[in-house]
Amino acid sequence: MQVRPQVIVGVDVGTTAVKVAAFEVIQPSATGFSADGEGHHRATAIREYQLEQPEPGWQVQDPPTILAAIDAALAQCAAALDGAEVLAISVSTAMHGLIGLDAGLRPLTPLVTWADSRSGDEARSLREAGRATELLHLTGTPVHPMSPLVKLIWFSRHEPHLARRVRWWVGLKDYVLHHLTGRLVTELSSASATGLLDLGARDWADVPIGLAGISRGQLPEVMPTTTVLQLTSAAGGRLGLPSGLPVAVGAADGPLGNLGTGAITPGVAGLSLGTSGAVRMAVPEPVADKNGRLFCYALTDDLWVLGGAVSNGGITLRWSGETFAPDLVADGQADADLLALAEEVPAGSDGLVMLPYVLSERAPLWDPDLTGAFLGIRYQHGRGHFLRAAVEGVCLQMSTIVEVLDSVAPVTSVRATGGPFRARLWREVMAATLGRPFSIASDAGGTALGAAALGLYALGGAATLSEAVIAVGGPGPDAPGDVVEVSPLEVATYTQMRALVPELIRSYAEVAAIFDSTLSPRRA
Repeated sequence: MQVRPQVIVGVDVGTTAVKVAAFEVIQPSATGFSADGEGHHRATAIREYQLEQPEPGWQVQDPPTILAAIDAALAQCAAALDGAEVLAISVSTAMHGLIGLDAGLRPLTPLVTWADSRSGDEARSLREAGRATELLHLTGTPVHPMSPLVKLIWFSRHEPHLARRVRWWVGLKDYVLHHLTGRLVTELSSASATGLLDLGARDWADVPIGLAGISRGQLPEVMPTTTVLQLTSAAGGRLGLPSGLPVAVGAADGPLGNLGTGAITPGVAGLSLGTSGAVRMAVPEPVADKNGRLFCYALTDDLWVLGGAVSNGGITLRWSGETFAPDLVADGQADADLLALAEEVPAGSDGLVMLPYVLSERAPLWDPDLTGAFLGIRYQHGRGHFLRAAVEGVCLQMSTIVEVLDSVAPVTSVRATGGPFRARLWREVMAATLGRPFSIASDAGGTALGAAALGLYALGGAATLSEAVIAVGGPGPDAPGDVVEVSPLEVATYTQMRALVPELIRSYAEVAAIFDSTLSPRRA
């Protein structure tokens, strides 16, 4: 008798797209779980949506549009399962988003995303008042315009009439869970990235709530990331799935990226690169970086991730292409053509260095006012140099986060995921700038697989998180991965550049401050 396949559906709601993937659950053999790390997904669906900028510095999205994209992707995936049994849906969403809802749970605001920098003055005021370190150690979230805490202060100052109409302040995860389950709740992981949560108490904190000008009753209940809810009949009808299907509340996309790549053991850092980027390493309990350079967010009650995020990831290459090679961007093969041009330039870009701050940057300085720059420009530099310098600038920025992590807890290797790493240049430059073992997870892995693994674990289908990852086709903690080989010459080149970048940033900050005060308007 043929056994009916069983799947866990991972829903990864990102900044510009939702990816839904159904991962087949692998039954353990007599010798335990084993997997090749390729992610045994039976169906995948993707729907994209826009990141809008109605005013300079604002980066928002329409909440109903995101829900429609989730429904469409889930329905397509469910229809393609070919008789497989769906055990559960498990949800991942991007962090740091904020939505104001009225008493009827209708949006009064757009989704104010992590990339929105309108609250720059509010973040600056908190830092100048000496509150940044206190708040970081309490909540694990740096004081930065990305933080929902800082966004809430902006609303209380700039749109008080709107703020008074808001019954609920929620994140993207909370809004999605209500859409699927009818329950307005959040979970520990997403809550830990709001700047409003006391990491020790695992509950909302009075100090930041007071600063935000809201009440505790305007925030949803915080549940463990292993909580399982149920799909409503209305949602089931839209998706072609049974009413009452388990819906694991899941976690935030950053921590789940670590889980999906198997980077949940000491010394193994997880690196993700897409529009933005991040480096994170798992720790057993919340850790505060005394120098204020790293965040700390939850995966589960007893597994946390320490790390830093950059706003300027793959988007930096796209901006550089639109600026220096608009003809290539217009031909429909933008990234491939841009990278081919960049590959013609040697490592180090013949002395051209980019500080890649085209968007307000985050780690490790958490200074949204610092602007980007190309340094060392010479007549012989062509557009290929500027494109390669953009790739190198992103990789060098992420390597500085790895070095900061290494100063807190040793980093022995790095596991990566993200679309840019399909390209050889991104892989090799990142590996050479890190200067330590660097491997790439399967395209089927990453956040969606992490969500599926956490869902299986929440259902009791695996005894440990590592076993859950393997059971849905992900890499085990000892899997070697696809290790990227690089030349010693490139490693030496980038080691020298990496040593110079912190001083370049410090020196350039003084120049940027002059521009900010005399030649450009104050940024939001």
